[in-house]
Amino acid sequence: MSVRERVLRQLDGVGPVLSCADLSQLRAMLFPATAGPAPAVVPPVAQQGPVRWGELVVDRAGHVVTWRGEPIPLTRIERELLARLIGPPLVVWSYEQLFAAVWNGAYLGDSSILHSAVKRLRHKLRDLPDGPRVHTVRGVGYRIDPPPRSG
Repeated sequence: MSVRERVLRQLDGVGPVLSCADLSQLRAMLFPATAGPAPAVVPPVAQQGPVRWGELVVDRAGHVVTWRGEPIPLTRIERELLARLIGPPLVVWSYEQLFAAVWNGAYLGDSSILHSAVKRLRHKLRDLPDGPRVHTVRGVGYRIDPPPRSG
């Protein structure tokens, strides 16, 4: 018996219960007049090769992040998240785009895993003088400011 079936059996008699596979299916069930294929969440294209933000370099292929030539220990998720945020063009990345790009999955409305990863990344970036800062765009996603101009 699947987890979904066990949950539904436990909720039997509690009241109306709606079960669906994902957010697209839920939207189709709740808004049938506008149903159709759900709009695809297309993240901005990831840059191939190392991604740079000032003196920060994220080499995803080499699994290395450096600040002024010194390595910064980041997990794979933190490294991917940072690479997406600093990669050109600098845009506001929505929760949906980040889930698709970093976790290769659909955003189902629970952003706690994303918030936790951003919190860990912010903590690790905090000590970099003039380094990138991750900003929250409330209700939308995250962004990073352009790097300071060298000169």
